[in-house]
Amino acid sequence: MTTKFDTIIIGAGPGGNAAAYALAKQQHVLVIENSLWGGTCPNRGCDPKKMLYSAVEARDQAQHLQQFGLKGVPEINWPELMAFKRAYTDQIPGGTLAGLQAANITTVYGQPRFVAADQIQVDQIRYQADHFIIATGQAPVVPEINGHEYLQTSTDFLALPTLPQRIAFIGAGYVALELANIAASAGAEVHILQHNQRILRDFPEDYTQLLSAAMTAKGITFHWDTELTTVTKHDDRYSLATNTTLQLNVDAVFVASGRRPQLASLDLAAAGIEATAKGLTVDDHLRTTNPHVYAVGDVIAKKQPKLTPVANFEGRYVAHTILDATATAIEYPFTPQVVYASPQIAQVGVKLADAKKQPERYQILEQDVTQWYTFNRIKEPTAKVTTIFERADQRLVGAVVYASIAEEVINYLTLLMTQQVTKGQLGQQILAYPSPGSDLGYYYV
Repeated sequence: MTTKFDTIIIGAGPGGNAAAYALAKQQHVLVIENSLWGGTCPNRGCDPKKMLYSAVEARDQAQHLQQFGLKGVPEINWPELMAFKRAYTDQIPGGTLAGLQAANITTVYGQPRFVAADQIQVDQIRYQADHFIIATGQAPVVPEINGHEYLQTSTDFLALPTLPQRIAFIGAGYVALELANIAASAGAEVHILQHNQRILRDFPEDYTQLLSAAMTAKGITFHWDTELTTVTKHDDRYSLATNTTLQLNVDAVFVASGRRPQLASLDLAAAGIEATAKGLTVDDHLRTTNPHVYAVGDVIAKKQPKLTPVANFEGRYVAHTILDATATAIEYPFTPQVVYASPQIAQVGVKLADAKKQPERYQILEQDVTQWYTFNRIKEPTAKVTTIFERADQRLVGAVVYASIAEEVINYLTLLMTQQVTKGQLGQQILAYPSPGSDLGYYYV
């Protein structure tokens, strides 16, 4: 017996759920999940990470204000901080499931696999649908080296009951830097092994060098041009051998050198769906090579940042496309990216490197804003903002921010870019003063 639905969604993370809620108003929808309801972000990703980061922010702020009205830097109590995190994350799976069911969305827990172009099977039950949406996301990659069984991932870090005294992180991307920053702020000795001499290769190098210098000053040790080759366990410690003369003994080692799409168990070939190592191949309507199967979120091989709000946007778009056959091709809005280190680094729109290659088209305004009131008030050690404009009409089209409040500033600039607000139009607004918002006019040329 096969149960029929209008749309079946594989994966109950942000992207899949966004599509499910939008479709359920007009369709009979099934959502299948084989892990935690809610997906990576709220359970073991961006949300719990930023809850731990909240204590880091408070500690950093106190550190900056020493001798400026504050005395003494608070210590982070790791067990209490983790209890704070669990108070949030423990509610996510049940709350997500209850929300879906309250919206009359059918839910099934289990491992699905395609058995035909229009059918999927979970355990021994088959489900048929007119449309499918694959929203299975990505999972951390653990390199196949000697001793790989001793390597842990970000999921393990975000569940640590106690903080190891000496930690190594493999890789220098978003995840490694953010978790390393949290660990160092909480009192751990932290080492980062990076295979080259760059962190955050998608961001401008002069900005990332500021960040690596700030993290080094915080006590984090970067081991450049270093690759892990072997992990050996000795009692409760781990010995790390590398391609250099470096050898480290640590209490825990976390790999954060990449993620891969979770597709292996779906039997895509049975449904005529093509994929690469980078994810599912989709067209400009997010359809896979099977036109009745769509994909949203990190499981797609795409140029856009693999972020939660992007997955949400794609989920809503696919729902609209399924409900309206005349839907136009997807057009992504400006999408800010933020790295939650100390300080934060953020960017949006036209990349600074690209703008510098086209001086006839773009005008760049680079400013050290450390002494501006907004940043001096909180004794920011270094703050920098670069804005990029189209020369033809002076539209703001890109920005990079390095500051402890970079997420706030980049969001303001993103809104100005999206609404194509000119300097003159901004001058007609009255914003709260003194505040980061009241600085916005000074970021224009």
